[in-house]
Amino acid sequence: MQELFADVALEVDVRARDIILSKDEDGISSAEGDIENHLCFYDVLADHYVKVPENGKPILDLIVQLWSQSFASNIFALLFHKWLFEVQLENSEILLRYSSALVQGATNVFWIDIQTNRRCFLSLFHYLLEEVALVPMRLNKIALQAQRDLYLVLSRFMFFYNLVNKLEALLNQFPIFPNAFLVGGPADIFVIELTDQLQKLKVEPVLLHYLSHMKVLQGLELRMTTSTRLKACLYSFTSPGGPMYPTRAVRHAAWDALDLLFPVSDFLTNLP
Repeated sequence: MQELFADVALEVDVRARDIILSKDEDGISSAEGDIENHLCFYDVLADHYVKVPENGKPILDLIVQLWSQSFASNIFALLFHKWLFEVQLENSEILLRYSSALVQGATNVFWIDIQTNRRCFLSLFHYLLEEVALVPMRLNKIALQAQRDLYLVLSRFMFFYNLVNKLEALLNQFPIFPNAFLVGGPADIFVIELTDQLQKLKVEPVLLHYLSHMKVLQGLELRMTTSTRLKACLYSFTSPGGPMYPTRAVRHAAWDALDLLFPVSDFLTNLP
């Protein structure tokens, strides 16, 4: 399964990519910017399995038989993320299983991108955000818990994939969470997930990238507990040594984010 995953994640040769993207009717659906410039085999196959669903059945049956293997959900997410939302499925039990596999597989491959500081799976993230999370008709095809889990995944990786311009739209579409009365609304949930993500990042360029996007959080109405949580997280990156062991560049970036989000004047104003 690991070899199959590696194969479908490979980038299509430039000449083949140009031929595929030049097709108006039979080629894959066009995307924008970096997505067009980095066409992978899974992009081509994902579109193909939507157009000719029966061709995907053999590989889908194989994946189902090998659910317990670590790369099975990754492959499912890459090859069948469009099929799951664009092909009619009747069996609700199977749909629930597929939805869970999609979220798990997407999470796994996005972490692979984080660890390598590459964006091989940008088109998958782009689709799940713009064509699913922001399109209620498609989103509602999967179970409510899977919807919630998907929004949490998108919250963690939105900064990495440079789609922060969609933050407001994402927050407006957030599903209702059963613990909302405890943690707060969509903005609180987003920032909580983002804060947890920051503390897991070990690749310096990726962490710096996240910190450089913190300005988009300006103006969000957050509960005091959420705001304090974010502030404490950023402070943890400002001092050398444990537990985060930040580099000089990270320390400076964290201070910049703190100065931007929590100006000293605001802090002094709130003093008793």
